[in-house]
Amino acid sequence: MVRHPKKAIRRPRRQKRDSLLNYVEELQAQGRLVFTSAEAQKKLRETPNAFTKASLLLIRNEKLFRPVNGFYVIIPCEYRSAKSIPSEWYIDALMKFHELPYYVGGLSAAALHGAAHQAPQELQVITTKPLRPITKHRTRIRFLTKKDLSETPTQEIKTHTGYFKVSTPEATAFDLIRYYRSVGYLNNVATVLAEISEHLDPKKLACIAKTESDFAHAQRLGYLLDKFGKKNSASELHKWLTDMETKFIPLRPGWDGDVSARDEKWRILVNDDVEPDQ
Repeated sequence: MVRHPKKAIRRPRRQKRDSLLNYVEELQAQGRLVFTSAEAQKKLRETPNAFTKASLLLIRNEKLFRPVNGFYVIIPCEYRSAKSIPSEWYIDALMKFHELPYYVGGLSAAALHGAAHQAPQELQVITTKPLRPITKHRTRIRFLTKKDLSETPTQEIKTHTGYFKVSTPEATAFDLIRYYRSVGYLNNVATVLAEISEHLDPKKLACIAKTESDFAHAQRLGYLLDKFGKKNSASELHKWLTDMETKFIPLRPGWDGDVSARDEKWRILVNDDVEPDQ
């Protein structure tokens, strides 16, 4: 009996059950708008090369945005023209990706606390290590550094996708002094302080000064609040400073402008003509 070899049964090609686009759509249906390349590759069992090709295609089709390598933001249809979503929606996830503490501060925090004239063109984020700014399409994120964030009081603000941390009004006031170069120099600092001063708690201001033990920042802040802010907003700050051994310091550090006055209350050498915007 002649045995004929069995014909190989041709099976239909098994289609890949998962694709990056399907994965993105599933995340969006769950209310998630961010993921990492490591997460996606593990889920889809993709090689790094295959994942890169697939992600670049979705980026070109304006369905994904990659603010930094390895971190992806899903772009809903209504945000395709902007090619991204508001930075506040994913800043918390991004900083977790970097494994760094953070809070939104500076002008961005001031705008959230009532600085009506402030429409920051960038999201200012305070963290502990230098990071490159993110400037892609309409996205502008600038990172400022601070050695220890654990003592800075923050609060959470809800977004469409979760929460992000922002400095309290009092911590924001101190940061405006600390980062005055990055927030538009003293004229702009005075403008913003005038707008948020009604939200400042004098006792909380003094508490932050005690924690940070930075007399210079407290002196400059007190002087500007006295001059441009709500009456008595710096009263507790002054009480604390009167018990400290402070020396005269220039209003604007590192500036060779002529000293036009000596403010005895705050021990400030007024070497800059500060004029807030009206």
